[in-house]
This record gives sequence, C-alpha cells and structure tokens, in this order.
Amino acid sequence: MKPEHVKAVQQSWALLDPIPDLVAELFYTNLFARSPAMRLLFNDDLGVQGGRLMQMFGTAVRNLDNRALLVPTLRALGRRHQQYGVTDAHYEAYGEALLRTLAQGLGTAFTPEVKDAWTDVFSDIRVLMVDAPEAIAV
Repeated sequence: MKPEHVKAVQQSWALLDPIPDLVAELFYTNLFARSPAMRLLFNDDLGVQGGRLMQMFGTAVRNLDNRALLVPTLRALGRRHQQYGVTDAHYEAYGEALLRTLAQGLGTAFTPEVKDAWTDVFSDIRVLMVDAPEAIAV
C-alpha cells in the first residue's frame, strides 16, 4: 500500500466514522443489489452485522500503516469468512459495494484520487483475506 493511499483512505474514513449505521445500511443495500444471493451468507440481524462491519472497517483503516497488527487480523478474518462460504468472487461484489457506498457517503469528497486509494487498499486487503486459508496460523 502506498503511503499516500493509506492517508487518503484514513482521511476519507474519518468523514464516515460518525455515521456508522447509515454507512452499514448503504453497504448492505449496495451489496445485495449487486449480488442478491449473498444475503444467504448472513444469519445475523443486519443491524448487529452492520455494527461488526463498521468496527472491522474502523480497525483495518486505523491500522493500515501497522502491518504487524493488520496482516494477522485480516488473515484471521479471511479464514472465518471462508468457513462461512465466502469465495474470491464474493470479494469482487464486496469491493464494488464498498466503492458505491463510499461514493454515496462521501459525496464530492469521493474524488478520483480517493477512489484510486480505496481500490488499491481494498485490493491488498482482499489478497490477505483470500490467501488466508493457505496461511498457517501460528
């Protein structure tokens, strides 16, 4: 991850952090519009799940420049997601829903540079999570 991308992601996330319920609602609306079958992966109430989502996003974004914490956290999350039936194809829908949610939530602050930063960072996160099942937990 490029340092300027980390900074752009962290700064843009700070604008959304105060409205977690709205961001989570937008995200799941966008995700299920993109891929209705993914709704079956979620057993919990989406309000509860949305809280978990926002907590995880916040943790990941805050620690983008702390790979010693970020990498094991995302690998563990990736392993859990695999157990739930999440595949690499699901991450594509997830990424698209994330970008749409950011565009809606940030409005004019969702500049091409911010979009590029989120795309780059999400790509790195996706690799860590998708490759996680192959990684040996020590």
